[in-house]
Amino acid sequence: MKALVYNGPEDIRYQDYQDPELSDARDMLVRITRCGICGSDLHIYHAHNPAPPELTRSNSPGYCVGHEAVGEVVEVGREVRNFRSGDQVVLSGAVGCGDCLPCRLGQMTQCEKVVRTYGLGHSLQGCQAEAVTVPVADFNAMRIPDGLSPNQALMLTDNLPTAFFGCRNADVRPGRTVVVVGLGPIGLMAVECAQAIGASRVFAIDPIAERRQVAASLGATPLDPVSAMEEVREATRGKMADCAVEAVGLDKTVRLALDIVGLAGTVSVVGVNLSSGFSFPMGQSFGRGLTFRIGGCSVQSFWPELVPLIQSGRLHPERFVTHEMPLADGPKAYRMFANREEGALKFVLTPGPAA
Repeated sequence: MKALVYNGPEDIRYQDYQDPELSDARDMLVRITRCGICGSDLHIYHAHNPAPPELTRSNSPGYCVGHEAVGEVVEVGREVRNFRSGDQVVLSGAVGCGDCLPCRLGQMTQCEKVVRTYGLGHSLQGCQAEAVTVPVADFNAMRIPDGLSPNQALMLTDNLPTAFFGCRNADVRPGRTVVVVGLGPIGLMAVECAQAIGASRVFAIDPIAERRQVAASLGATPLDPVSAMEEVREATRGKMADCAVEAVGLDKTVRLALDIVGLAGTVSVVGVNLSSGFSFPMGQSFGRGLTFRIGGCSVQSFWPELVPLIQSGRLHPERFVTHEMPLADGPKAYRMFANREEGALKFVLTPGPAA
């Protein structure tokens, strides 16, 4: 089959790759009908893989990338109960065992047996390919619900659940003032999620004017990072924000999120922060009684809440897709995404030759 493969820094290639196969009775094979490029994939692209070395063989090249995909079931293992050939399915970007207590409680990121993400290394093939093996299929996938478009379904693999998780971790509730730092696809979806939850006001911060305009079209108050602190202070009469969702992962954006909330505020970081030198402001945070949460999202646990919100028209995650390209043009898509060309937000790839 064909797939996008990491071959070194800024070197993603469309090339032949080994065909996936069933290795366990609980697995299923899925033919990919569309896949997405996530902001976190750029860490791999720039050779800053967030996965531990034991998963990547010290970041050695030659593995298929990507963790966002929807597709059609081709074959199921004998112990798979919920799917059959021909089903259209959504894959969770990361997988759990489905058996341990944390998994059964919907806390897949605390899985006691395995926590793996597609496409971070050699241990689990990525989804930017023509086909993929889904481990423990009954736990790590779902049929595409009625009424959802293919792109809406694709956003349920990672981006939308992560945005919703970020809002939950930020204690976003009706009537609260929320700041979203970083307006990539996840940040913009966090803006929409915060409003769906009932935030009284959402401030949206990003240095890119076009992304601020998108946030403004959603009803948020767009802010440039340079003036954001003073504008939030003035708008809140000095109280600052109740909640902040950080969706970038840089030291300076995490610090901005911590600074921009007021007394007893909550900061949620869903941006991948690979810095080892960040100095957490302990004294400031203690004195202001801040709550700080950081971590990855247990995607599957949010599907029951998010699907009705999409079906009812309260969330429109598909609106942030700016480019659809053939899988063969994946290397070009990565370059465009990394360089933020042509208003790049969300890239969707579909099987097929280059355009």
